[in-house]
Amino acid sequence: MSLPPISSLRAAGPDGLGSIPIQDLAANKALTEEQKIDEACRQFEAVMLRQILGQARKTVFHSKLKEDSTASGIYQDMVTGQLADAISQSGSFGLARSLQSQLVHPSAGPSPHPSSKPSP
Repeated sequence: MSLPPISSLRAAGPDGLGSIPIQDLAANKALTEEQKIDEACRQFEAVMLRQILGQARKTVFHSKLKEDSTASGIYQDMVTGQLADAISQSGSFGLARSLQSQLVHPSAGPSPHPSSKPSP
């Protein structure tokens, strides 16, 4: 029985790209620089969301009715990861979009102060 690699099972993002491993992103010649920036920003957003959701989950009160096993912890981490990826791929959080706009269209630098203009 042959199973496809896990990386090929990942869902495509809003731009049609699959989740390309970050270590392979820079060397990928099939993508434009803008697509590489988009994917790197989306993956960074997903990492941040995993951290936020993981910390939020720690504040939930534990019950004696729910068992705290190793399998349960692994399952909860998988759910958190999938939720973070889904939110990131939907683009609704906005962090990736904000980072992407800063990286693709960087400002020209600090504008001179109006009082520093030389007089004619």
